[in-house]
This record gives sequence, C-alpha cells and structure tokens, in this order.
Amino acid sequence: MTIREIANRLNAKILTGEELLDTEVDGACGSDLMSDVLAFGDQHSMLLTGLTNPQVIRTAMMLDMPCVVFVRGKPMPEETLALARASGLCTLATDIRLFEACGLLYAGGVRG
Repeated sequence: MTIREIANRLNAKILTGEELLDTEVDGACGSDLMSDVLAFGDQHSMLLTGLTNPQVIRTAMMLDMPCVVFVRGKPMPEETLALARASGLCTLATDIRLFEACGLLYAGGVRG
C-alpha cells in the first residue's frame, strides 16, 4: 500500500514529506513504546503512535521507516515536525485512535 493510500484510508492530514506519498510501505507497527518499536519494528514499514515527541522520529529513522502516523488528533510540536522534515520522513496525522487505525490498515492488506 502506498503512503497516499494510507493517508486516504485513515483520513489523515499530510504534515511532512509530500514527495514520499507514492512510496510503498510493506507493513506497520503500532505502539507508544519506542523500545517495542525498536525490538519488533521492521525496515520499510510504518509506525503508528500517539506520541508526538522527537524521539518518535529518531526511532523511525533508526529503522529506516518512511512514514510515521500520529493518531488521536494530538497537537504536533514544531520540534518534532522540524526533525521529520530534516530527516526526509513522511508524517501523517489522524483523529482516529491507534487500535482503529491499525484495524483499518489491516483490513486494507497491511500486515505487522
């Protein structure tokens, strides 16, 4: 599934990285524990999380993830967005909760 299709499925706003919207994503990892993401996340998958701090971007960078989806409609700190822009990472924001967002993506064929 492309990041553009993910954004449409989650009714998500594109925050950074519009040039990456046609990038294919192989899977997803949904977590608010970055240690779990590092332990179980896969390269070329996306991260879904309710956290909005810069550590989320650093974690995605370490795993070479092209996209982070911020759930639950939380306000985004500019520091986090600036780091995402500097890293060339696509970020999306949706009002949907983590569980539902993961379910919608799973139903669309994205696997963990």
